Amino acid sequence: MSLNIGIIGLPNVGKSCLFNALCKEQQAQVASYPFCTIQPNRAIVPIPDPRLEKLVEMVKVPRKVPATIEFVDIAGLVKGASQGEGLGNQFLANIRDTHAILHVVRCFEDENVSHVNGKVDPRSDIEIVQLELILADLQQLDRKIERLGGAVKGDKKLIPIMEIAQSLHQHLAQGQPASNFAHLDDENYQALQQELRLLTAKPMIYVANVDEAALTNPSPLLETVQQVAEEQKMECVTICASLEQDLAGLSDEERNEYLQLAGVKESGLDQVIHKSYAMLGLISFYTMNEEEVRCWTIPQETTAPKAAGVIHTDFERGFIRAEVIPYSTFVAYRSGSAARAAGQMRIEGKEYIVQDGDILYIRFNV
Repeated sequence: MSLNIGIIGLPNVGKSCLFNALCKEQQAQVASYPFCTIQPNRAIVPIPDPRLEKLVEMVKVPRKVPATIEFVDIAGLVKGASQGEGLGNQFLANIRDTHAILHVVRCFEDENVSHVNGKVDPRSDIEIVQLELILADLQQLDRKIERLGGAVKGDKKLIPIMEIAQSLHQHLAQGQPASNFAHLDDENYQALQQELRLLTAKPMIYVANVDEAALTNPSPLLETVQQVAEEQKMECVTICASLEQDLAGLSDEERNEYLQLAGVKESGLDQVIHKSYAMLGLISFYTMNEEEVRCWTIPQETTAPKAAGVIHTDFERGFIRAEVIPYSTFVAYRSGSAARAAGQMRIEGKEYIVQDGDILYIRFNV
């Protein structure tokens, strides 16, 4: 599956700077005034994968194909966005097309970079963005409830959906996001969410954008974001976007060395990828032949035929079996043929649940 993540936040919090750091190049314009970003910047970025690198090194094929992630740098949000202030309507429409959200929060002081509200206040900034997302969802629900009000008279089967919609409306009106709505497992709620693509139902990670000093000595601004994330049971990643953007032109070896000197164990992209995969319940599996080793992304609990279908629809339609070698086993035996000869290749059928790191050889017939 293709992973699509939107980068949001108030103007001048470092969204475009983070976007450029993640992409390892200067793609988005960066400036110290609000609404520098108008049209969303998009980039498809290969996902760093040490296991893929190791497999390519071992089997010595000419090509590697990593899984990818699309980042979307979306225009800054201001108070009143749900009513069209700033670039609100366009901003909110762009968020609806993403699988998850990175909410960038400014945690640095810089007199050369203006703040849209005149003062750096992470908790207030978070509340402004959250409120606008909730108000936008309420508008969606208002229109849905109005339509259901006419339709339910002729179709009593729609009554449960109407009841869920009204209950959710009440929940949002209390300032609560859809992500902690009590009826998340209800089929009627799932149908409603699939249609409306509610903003506050999307998985979210807080990205605390700090200055370089706060990477090793957390500031009160950073601690505020971490506290909010803990209160809301959200993930939080600490990044110095300006530092990582400056490192974008360096080699991987030079970049890793510099990050270590700065006291950072993982790059911003690595942190975001790991948190995003866990948040969305995703895993990776691999395929290989004489020409390439390729990484694929699937949800946890995916069966072997469904995983085969990610490669090609014919593979799922004509699925016979999957020959499976776990990554650690492949590394231990150094090749698929050696693992097979040692009896370490398993034959799995249609009920097999693919595990993270599995190397699959799909057998099919159409």
